[in-house]
Amino acid sequence: MQRVKIVVIGAGNRTNKYMEYAKRHPERLELVSVVEPVEIRRRNMAERFGLKMEDCYASIDDFFAAKVDADAVLIGTPEDKHFEPTMRSIDAGYHVLLEKPIAQTKEECLAIQQNAHRQGVVVGVCHVLRFHPYFMKIKEVVDSGALGEIISINHYAEINIDRMTHSYVRGLWSQSKKTNPMLIAKCCHDIDFLLWVAGSKCRRVSSFGSLRWFREERAPEGSAKRCIDCSVEKQCPYSAVNLYKERKEWIRNFDVPEGRTIDDVIDEELRSGRFGRCVHHCDNDVVDNQILNMELENGTLISFVVNAFTRNDFRGTHIKLTHGEIDGNETTLRVRRFRDNEEQVFDFSGLCSQPFHAGADLNIVEEFVNSITRSANGILSSTIDSSIESHVVCYEAETSRLTGQTIEIK
Repeated sequence: MQRVKIVVIGAGNRTNKYMEYAKRHPERLELVSVVEPVEIRRRNMAERFGLKMEDCYASIDDFFAAKVDADAVLIGTPEDKHFEPTMRSIDAGYHVLLEKPIAQTKEECLAIQQNAHRQGVVVGVCHVLRFHPYFMKIKEVVDSGALGEIISINHYAEINIDRMTHSYVRGLWSQSKKTNPMLIAKCCHDIDFLLWVAGSKCRRVSSFGSLRWFREERAPEGSAKRCIDCSVEKQCPYSAVNLYKERKEWIRNFDVPEGRTIDDVIDEELRSGRFGRCVHHCDNDVVDNQILNMELENGTLISFVVNAFTRNDFRGTHIKLTHGEIDGNETTLRVRRFRDNEEQVFDFSGLCSQPFHAGADLNIVEEFVNSITRSANGILSSTIDSSIESHVVCYEAETSRLTGQTIEIK
């Protein structure tokens, strides 16, 4: 089979997950270059794949000037830096595998789609739920037709409170202008999955939500701007000291420079970094609670709730069909027929602890490689064309949330 030469732009956590495919299947995918402004990440990626430092670049300008011989580019930059490298990669004739979300505005998303068509390249979007065994089983059951037509779907995303405070209050996704609104940054996966399963386009949306709790006026009496200085830290459920220093959780993306330890980095974050701040004294503006309602062209009704005030960290789905129903929580999937009350239960608990999203990260890379080499089964399901609608819905939902209007999807 043809081996694909790929370049990564952005060498963070998600990129390293996807590039595990190249480590396992070097005969199919070869990393030939890394573009990453952070030196420690650039060097780590180069060492992992045995690259020479002259094949690594600190800026996209240097990379595109070098005209590297490659077939494809994986974009794993922060989402406010998706648009330019994606457009320039397409212009250079590279196929693109793009981490979600596509870009920061509806107009940028559409521009990428149009440019991909103009240049005749494949642009895949990393909607990994389509490649996860649990979600694939839901799609399989629906598409079988055994339960009839979908009438409605109730879906919810449980965002563990530690994930919420780390990523969307203190972290890199806390400001919608720098990244994206919560619905895009975290939940475009969910909207893509719902539209994929329902098999129909969205007709109109309405949404409600707000930043209700993680605000300065909600800070408890006696609190400080940093957790290490706070008199109520020992009782606070959002303590950065407890999360990072005591429990050692959510620290896997902390870069550890040579000669220092992870404890040194944690202490520095608590003293002066963004992750040591009180959750009520941050510069965050994304919502901490939201609901989205969709009416599809085929009449299906969908409700979706984003819930951050929970220790859970999973997605739940309940699909009501004319001949039965499907409900699950990523661990157990139950399929019930109305006739004779027949029931099937699928156990996915063994997948919960498996790395790479139960193999979905690797599956999407494999399908991308197959699609650009025209190998067997080489049709990528999460192309820019199939992924664009979920983003349009999310951006229109944000308009609805801010204006209070129901938005017709054109």
